[in-house]
Order: sequence, then C-alpha cells, then structure tokens
Amino acid sequence: MPLPEHLQPFVLPVETVTPDRRGNVDVYLPATTETRPAIIFVHGGPVPAAVSPTPRDWPIYRGYGSLAAARGVVGVTVDHRLHHPAAYPEAAADVAAAVRLARELPQVDADRIAVWFFSGGGLLLADWLRTPPGWLRCVAATYPLLAPLAGWPVDPAFRPIEAVTGSGTLPIVLTRAGLERPDVAEAVQEFVTAATDARLEVIDVPNGRHGFDMLDHTEESRTAVVQAFDSVLAHLS
Repeated sequence: MPLPEHLQPFVLPVETVTPDRRGNVDVYLPATTETRPAIIFVHGGPVPAAVSPTPRDWPIYRGYGSLAAARGVVGVTVDHRLHHPAAYPEAAADVAAAVRLARELPQVDADRIAVWFFSGGGLLLADWLRTPPGWLRCVAATYPLLAPLAGWPVDPAFRPIEAVTGSGTLPIVLTRAGLERPDVAEAVQEFVTAATDARLEVIDVPNGRHGFDMLDHTEESRTAVVQAFDSVLAHLS
C-alpha cells in the first residue's frame, strides 16, 4: 500500500537529528556550543486533530529541522492548532509561543530569527508582515496559501496580501510551485504584485507540485529547497 502524500520522504538526503521535545515544539540543535540563529518551521493545514503522526513527525518537517541543524542553525518545528479553517487565531498563538520559546533557548541568538511557512500555514504570515519585530531577520513561504479558499471562515486578520504593504525592509523568500492549483497560484501572484515595495525574492519551481519537497524527487525540487535555505541563512548571517 503506498504511503500517503504527507508521509513521503523529504527530497533532500539529510542525516536525521533527534530533536529535543518540549511540549508541542521540537528543537533541532547543531553540533556547536556557540549561540546560533534559529528557523521556526510552520506546517500547513488544516490538519485534523486526530491525524497521527502529527506534522512535526512527518518526514518533511523532520527533514527541514535536521537540515537546519546540519547547516549550523537551530531548527524548530511546532504542532500548532490549525485543525479547521476557523482556527487560525489559535494556530497563530501557538506559532508566536514557539518563537518565544526559541528566542529564550540558551543555544539561540535571539536577535537572529527566521520563520518559515508552508502551504495552509501561509495565512499566518500576516502577523509577521504587518509590523515585523527588529529581531526577525527573514520570513519564508513555500507553496503558501496566501488567501483563504472559497467558503473558509477565516478571521480577516489573516490576509498576507494586505499585510505585506507593511513589511518594510523585512526579507521575504517565496517559493512557488509551477503546477500549483489555480486559485492558490492566483493569490500568490496577487501577493507578488502587492509586494512591489517589499524585499521579496521569488524562487520558482516550474515543474513542482504543491508539496514538491516531498512529492517530486527531482533535481529541480532539491535545487529549490537548497536555494531557499541558502537565502534564509544569508539573511541570518
């Protein structure tokens, strides 16, 4: 029986790091005693509460967390409560708490933080774009949802297309899939248009599907992940 899509392996080969589990947060530490920047990875959704394993134990997020540690920064994953479209406020609170936890870790340089959003987690970008704190060096979004899908009862606060006009000099690394579903792709293009005055970098994966970093095991996918990582790390240096 084939594995479900969310349990497919990460497209990049990386030695798995065993994380330090702290409640709903996992911390991937690099092999150094120096304080290091941190990347908080925010999974998509909605993911029903009964799903097991939960997102932080999916191969893709274990892969991103382990890759962060391998690249010399602290990786942080969080199981947030985006269990249905009306739950973005609860999910946002969980992400904010995970960021606070990361900044308080003795291994983390609290002034060098990046937050990286995936898929349905993309709507959570709005909070970080509207008035970015000085210690937030970068945000990233990979095949993000940047407008609610039709019929979703989403709080109007979660509108990244509107919020990006307030992002100032905050670097934004956006990776978009060429084979994205049309309504999601349209919102991504609206975001790019609205971000005319923002520090936006766009990484295109022309033959990539939504979830290319676990579904499309191609050189194109691997190159896109590495390029996004390189960009985020450059902003954290």
